[in-house]
Amino acid sequence: MAIAKKFIVAGRVQGVGFRFFTERVADQLGLRGYVKNLWNGNVEAYAVGEEAQLEEFKRRLAEGPRMARVESVHESDEPVDKTYRAFLIE
Repeated sequence: MAIAKKFIVAGRVQGVGFRFFTERVADQLGLRGYVKNLWNGNVEAYAVGEEAQLEEFKRRLAEGPRMARVESVHESDEPVDKTYRAFLIE
């Protein structure tokens, strides 16, 4: 059964290819949803998938791309938005 989670990633995560990294990881894991930069310098990712996929997604977000420095990943449960058919950069 599909579930949805929102992840807020803090640290040096803008200007280092984090959204493109996130999109690539989500595609590899078969997730749908979005990733976007926030005004405060964090990155927000919303993902829909199976629990094991989302756990791996969070683990990969905590690593980030080579130039990033992830300080924290906050996770929250969200309602499943069925309008997302793929994973998008917003």
